[in-house]
Amino acid sequence: MSSIFDLFKQIETEKPIPKPITHIVAGLGNPGSEYTFTRHNCGFLTVDYISQKLNIKVNRARFSSLTAEADISDRRVLIMKPQIYMNKSGEAIREAADFYKIAPENITVIFDDVSLAPGRLRIKRKGSAGGHNGIKNIIEQLQSDNFPRIKLGVGSPPSGGEMVNWVLGGFPEEDKEAVFQAIGRAYEALKLIVSDKIEDAMCEYNR
Repeated sequence: MSSIFDLFKQIETEKPIPKPITHIVAGLGNPGSEYTFTRHNCGFLTVDYISQKLNIKVNRARFSSLTAEADISDRRVLIMKPQIYMNKSGEAIREAADFYKIAPENITVIFDDVSLAPGRLRIKRKGSAGGHNGIKNIIEQLQSDNFPRIKLGVGSPPSGGEMVNWVLGGFPEEDKEAVFQAIGRAYEALKLIVSDKIEDAMCEYNR
C-alpha cells in the first residue's frame, strides 16, 4: 500500500499537460549553411532570434522542418523552419496545419521582401504572393491567401542586377544593423499578431 509520501512524490513528478497548439509561425529560408546570412533567409534569421528570446531550440525534425513548441502571448505555438527549398515551403506548412487542424488565419509567415528598404517591416493580414515564390506555394497548398505575414525589407537589386543573385547574396555591412533591428521588431509584431491584435501590429510597425 502506497504511503501518503509516495502519493506526494508522484504528484510532484507528474508533468503538466501541455496546451494544444493553436498557432503556427513559419520563417522562410533555404536550408544549408551557405544560405544562412543571405537576404532570402530573413525568415530563418527571425526564428533564430525568437528562439534566443524564448530560450528554446528549433531543432525537432517534423513536417519537413525544424520545429519547436513555445508559448507566445499565452498561445501555444508551433515554430517552423521548413527544410525544403523556398518554393516548396507551403508543403511543409500545410502538413503541420493539417496535423494540428490550424486555420490559415492562425498561420503567420515571416519572409523577405525586395520591395521594402532594408530595415523596414510590413505586416499584412492576407494578400497575394507579390512575386514571392515561397508565399505563392503556401497559398497554393493552403488554398487560401488569408494568413498573416511579416515582411522584412531587404532592398531591391541595382538596375540590371539579377534578382536570384540578389536574394541569395549577403547583406552589405551598412545594412546589417537596420536588418537586425527589424528582426527584433518583427518579434514584437508577432506577439501582437498571435494575440489577435494584428491591427495594432500594422499601426505600430507599418511605417
